[in-house]
Amino acid sequence: MKFAGVIGFKVLSEVRPSVWQPTIIERMYRGDVNRVSRRNQSSDKVNDDVTISNEIEILADAYAFQNFQNIQYVTWLGANWKVGSVSVEPPRLIIEIGGVYNGETGPQA
Repeated sequence: MKFAGVIGFKVLSEVRPSVWQPTIIERMYRGDVNRVSRRNQSSDKVNDDVTISNEIEILADAYAFQNFQNIQYVTWLGANWKVGSVSVEPPRLIIEIGGVYNGETGPQA
């Protein structure tokens, strides 16, 4: 299965001299979806949490290699997903995604 989507990086940006603020930078990437699996996580909530354990492999550029530790989420199938881990295997990054990401996202187009 092919992947084309946004990856969100949380990086520090200098907003004025000596004042740094975390900012989300979104970049578009292409690659492959290597593994697709889903699990319901039972809890004391009314609805179970849906957790996926998918592996997305992207062809990385220099920015992705320099900032792989800052990847926060991947947009796939209309939702933002939390990144569980990232493996560096040049020229690719292998990203494992898990639950739904509800944090800060980049500017909307």
